[in-house]
Amino acid sequence: MSNTKEKIYLTEEEAISIYKEVDYILISLNNIAHYYYNEPTITEEKRRAYERETTNFIDDNKITKLLTKIRGVIGGKFDRKPGDDDMDDLERATENTKYWEEP
Repeated sequence: MSNTKEKIYLTEEEAISIYKEVDYILISLNNIAHYYYNEPTITEEKRRAYERETTNFIDDNKITKLLTKIRGVIGGKFDRKPGDDDMDDLERATENTKYWEEP
């Protein structure tokens, strides 16, 4: 990361848009979980229904596109010029992130 610890700024409109999108995703996923996991013991059938509903929500509502949009707004606020290591600040900040890999 930059040694200057510069601040980034979002407009009120950007911040509200990001908040609304994150809130929509979070509350919806929470509601799905509460609906399917509202019993002390969860059957395999109920677990599979939860998984289907969650997958359908993500796919039907284009959640990955929404997250891409949010990342773009935030990422666009950073200086993306490569440093001495040929990485920009965001690349450097995420270089050790563990992403999903095929089993």
